[in-house]
Amino acid sequence: MKKSLFAFLASSLLATAAMAQLNPCDVNYDNKVNTADVVAIYTNIIDGTTPTKPEMTRMAFSYGGANFFFEPVEGGTFMMGATNEQDDPQSDELPVHQVTVSDFYMARTELTQAQWKAVASNDPFEFKGDNLPVESVSYNEAIFYCIMLNSALKDQLPEGMTFRLPTEAEWEYAARGGKKSKHWKYCGDLESGKSINDYAWHSDNSGEKTHDVGTKLPNELGLYDMAGNVMEYCMGTYRDYTSKAQVDPYFEDGNTTCVVRGSSYDMKSETGTTTNRGYWSDKSGKQKYVGFRLVLGHQLTVTF
Repeated sequence: MKKSLFAFLASSLLATAAMAQLNPCDVNYDNKVNTADVVAIYTNIIDGTTPTKPEMTRMAFSYGGANFFFEPVEGGTFMMGATNEQDDPQSDELPVHQVTVSDFYMARTELTQAQWKAVASNDPFEFKGDNLPVESVSYNEAIFYCIMLNSALKDQLPEGMTFRLPTEAEWEYAARGGKKSKHWKYCGDLESGKSINDYAWHSDNSGEKTHDVGTKLPNELGLYDMAGNVMEYCMGTYRDYTSKAQVDPYFEDGNTTCVVRGSSYDMKSETGTTTNRGYWSDKSGKQKYVGFRLVLGHQLTVTF
């Protein structure tokens, strides 16, 4: 009898696993795999109820007088790279390949100087202003900032989640609008006569300087400046695309080539696409047109 019940529970676990997005054992969607998942399955067997995924809502944190706002990005599967709306793709945007990402939360804006100074003690910026985006910091400094912020807000973090840089896949998925995407070439909705000028600070409208974050229109997910203002670091090292389908890809092979996404105030508007990539071979280097944006997401596992 016990063996039969165990077998029944095991088979029920496999059947119910199909409901989970990426971790097939987390059937109650709490970012953990434990006895609560068995209880959820048992409840399903007894009364026929099915675990449902909780609705993601905006998240906010405060530290050192600065506020941090995060928009929910429901995970899903998309085609990454220069898809049909990109009529002039670069070679590093190909081949197009299928990628699945887990749920995460992305900062509404690029990290501001006020948010930086709430955690870090230095002020290295070329352009000064509390609401201006961080720039002139290295990839390594961005990583260290995330470490410090995690330590400062450790008691407020949801279990299993951490502040970090977005992966390239997360960045592009969010720039495209996630599940709300309308499949535009640029990071924003270009319906009703709108243009890239309504969404991005670029070389033709910026006066060759950064501007306060959030002063242009947001994209479909409520994210500002995904194109223009400053380019943004992504987590890991640069790697050429392959045609292989991937789940939560994250590459870290020990080399110093970092990758940035988006475009900046001193780049042409044509570079403000959802697929534009940039990279250089020095994670300790600094550029006045590069900053970063935080995500609150799951711990990363290196993809091989």
